[in-house]
Amino acid sequence: MTLVPTFSTPPGFLGLPLRQDAPGIAVAGIPLDLGTTNRAGARDGPAAIRRASRMLVDGAHPTTRVDFRSRDVADVGDFSLALGDLAGSLALVEQQAAAHGHLVALGGEHGITLPLLRALAKRVGGPLALVHFDAHLDTWPESFGQRFSHGQPFFHAIEEGLVDPRRMIQLGIRSPTDPEVMDWTLAHGVTVISAIEAHEAGPAAVAARIAEVVGPAPAYLSFDIDALDPAFAPGTGTPEAGGLASWQVQAMLRRIGGVDFRGMDVVEVAPAHDVAEITALAAATIAWEYLCRAPG
Repeated sequence: MTLVPTFSTPPGFLGLPLRQDAPGIAVAGIPLDLGTTNRAGARDGPAAIRRASRMLVDGAHPTTRVDFRSRDVADVGDFSLALGDLAGSLALVEQQAAAHGHLVALGGEHGITLPLLRALAKRVGGPLALVHFDAHLDTWPESFGQRFSHGQPFFHAIEEGLVDPRRMIQLGIRSPTDPEVMDWTLAHGVTVISAIEAHEAGPAAVAARIAEVVGPAPAYLSFDIDALDPAFAPGTGTPEAGGLASWQVQAMLRRIGGVDFRGMDVVEVAPAHDVAEITALAAATIAWEYLCRAPG
């Protein structure tokens, strides 16, 4: 149990001390938002998520009974970036991610997922399965003439062979979408579950579908906070109505059994647009759920 009042929790994620060595799971902030296409501000996401995580330090997970402090996990601080240089920053993220094994990344914009997948695919020696929560497909070949904004990470991940699209599932999709982009995504074998379909099916059925698609392959979890409805996550750059509720996401994550996750990120928290920290707390809770998954 914590020995200090909740409001005095140390500033690391879940109150963890900042340290550079992380032989187990490394938590890292990646304060990049140069590739955002609407409201900026996700560069402040890591600090906000760490601050909100103080609500989660008082004990074990209520369902799995796992205490995150029983895991070998450390907060390694924020990755270095190339100021004003998107391509240079993505290269630096990949380089720093390669220095860690199991990484939990706090974004930052969704573009950071591409270099994280590049580093992890090299580590595991092949393409990864992918569980992707989002309002948007993020498989556009370009956005507004740019090839590496936050709308392209999974287009490049598929094209570069970083993920196996037949073991890739996207959940919560509901934004306006170019039909050609949707057709390209589906033609590559990606499973897409819209927010409406997830609402209608329920968390248990969706979790079962996730496990079915991913199978036994090494997997990665990428969670864009705008997968949640703006009622639960207003503090993001591209909010879309009709999204998932916080409880639905928790229920799904708690029911995904047997998936061999090797890393994850939670991205697109823009605290300048948040209300009472609810977006940052949702993001912190998603990462906490991941760290407190039941053994095995």
